[in-house]
Amino acid sequence: MRIHRDTTYLSTEDQGATAAIGNFDGVHRGHQSVLQIAATAADAPLAVVTFEPHPREFFMPDASPFRLMNADAKAHRLEELGVAHVYELAFNERMAALSAEAFAHDILHKQLGLRHVTVGADFCFGKGRAGTSEMLQEFGDKYGFGVTIAQLVGGATAVSSTRIRQALSDGKPEEAAKMLGHLHRIEGEVIRGDQRGRELGYPTANMSIDGLHPPRFGVYAVKARVLTGPHTGDYDGVASMGVRPMFGENHPNLETHVFDFAGDLYGAELSIALVSYLRGEETFDSLDALIAQMDADSAQARIILTNA
Repeated sequence: MRIHRDTTYLSTEDQGATAAIGNFDGVHRGHQSVLQIAATAADAPLAVVTFEPHPREFFMPDASPFRLMNADAKAHRLEELGVAHVYELAFNERMAALSAEAFAHDILHKQLGLRHVTVGADFCFGKGRAGTSEMLQEFGDKYGFGVTIAQLVGGATAVSSTRIRQALSDGKPEEAAKMLGHLHRIEGEVIRGDQRGRELGYPTANMSIDGLHPPRFGVYAVKARVLTGPHTGDYDGVASMGVRPMFGENHPNLETHVFDFAGDLYGAELSIALVSYLRGEETFDSLDALIAQMDADSAQARIILTNA
């Protein structure tokens, strides 16, 4: 898959795709439906037109983190679904100021040279979100690209990133997975921590969740995928999401203990899938009590993951 972050001068071979347009946060079942329609709408490579940063981040930079995926995680998922090109448009003042017709003509037609475009029925675009999916069809007729409007998945209970975020906030990753069509994953580089887990007999791979919607804090049974480095592959594990109240720390992160693993993961890229919520964050009277609970968490997670 090719990721295009500068679409000003694309080669002919990188143009002419059939593309789905949207933010695709989570790449949930609704997004997948749009992708399936786009893939069959024209005899052309499948592409996605998306935006970085997310427009909501641009317009509300001080809002609470809401994203389900960072850009890399989204790209990985899109590649798994057969997407050949991702046009990652920079969402800045210039992009925000484009009229609906200028976006259709200057970006979709001239820069990307798209043959066909597929959007959701609620798609809005252009300055002030003035453009609608029906208007895009009119622009497509005018500038020579086809447009398909995909209906929302689920009708009155349509799958949405908002409902998925709520399920994760409630500590229900299984419900989130049903709407996503895949396990919710958090991806990023393993960063150095204080190595306290190693001292307790539970070494962990620490990852930042900055910029992401935080799932309910607590302990999860997880599936870990090592994406880079000498230990690439899939593993089972148990992870703690939160602020580590036992040790008085308050910056949330994700700490994963990978079962039956003895290698060094510092600097590697990991993808951690939340399978099941085990319990909330707790403080303990002693380190021995904490270790006993970690033993119990690991045993429970192993049972769950055996049947997952």
